Amino acid sequence: MEIQITEQQRGWWVVSLEGKLWLPEGSLPNGSAKDFSFTGDIGRQIGEWQGEPVWLIRKSMKDGMQSARQLLDSDRGLFQLVGRGVQLSEFYRSHKFCGYCGHEMHVSKTEWAALCGHCKERYYPQIAPCMIVAIRRGNEILLAQHVRHRGGVHTVLAGFAEVGETLEETVAREVMEESNIRVKNIRYVSSQPWPFPNSLMMAFMADYDSGEIRHDPKELLNAGWYRHDALPLLPAVGTIARRLIEDTVVLCRAEEES
Repeated sequence: MEIQITEQQRGWWVVSLEGKLWLPEGSLPNGSAKDFSFTGDIGRQIGEWQGEPVWLIRKSMKDGMQSARQLLDSDRGLFQLVGRGVQLSEFYRSHKFCGYCGHEMHVSKTEWAALCGHCKERYYPQIAPCMIVAIRRGNEILLAQHVRHRGGVHTVLAGFAEVGETLEETVAREVMEESNIRVKNIRYVSSQPWPFPNSLMMAFMADYDSGEIRHDPKELLNAGWYRHDALPLLPAVGTIARRLIEDTVVLCRAEEES
């Protein structure tokens, strides 16, 4: 339930608007509402971290608005709470009016939802399911540099699920579309909420089946096979992409030593 913040309230503060997050001095603010001049703002508790409440306030600050990516190296639990706040802030911003009747919406007091008082329609935050997959060929792993990545970071392939397909079908289709490679032995590994802007990453591993790499230039700058002991610059520690790569390296080493 949204409430008016009083100066006595304290905890962790997720201050977010338009997908950005307030990170003064590069970290999530912690302290009393009075410390940060939040008294009188409208906020709601979205969880608890280290015994203190985590508050969401939907507004922009003059300085220090950054991407939640800055917290990728933080504890996984904290990053997920921050991601929840960023996604909820954007959800409420984009659901001010009902898509059915056009009337103004209001925030539910009991759940993460936006309600229309006119036609009684109820909206929930939508999550976009996507897959990410590490592909192994002997002692090599397929890595690519995406067009949206900067600084030479190479990572595994990823893509969004489409209507009417399973996640395993998504893996096979996206890999073929982006790299011209066929895969086999697709198996699920783990998942990670990914608030950029509203995804749920579902991670897989797969084995090379056939085909020669021919990358999609609209999606990838390059793609290639890399030996497990000669890898390029990798994604940040804490990302599910990094975990997939590290898990694949372990498999490659184990096979070489057997």
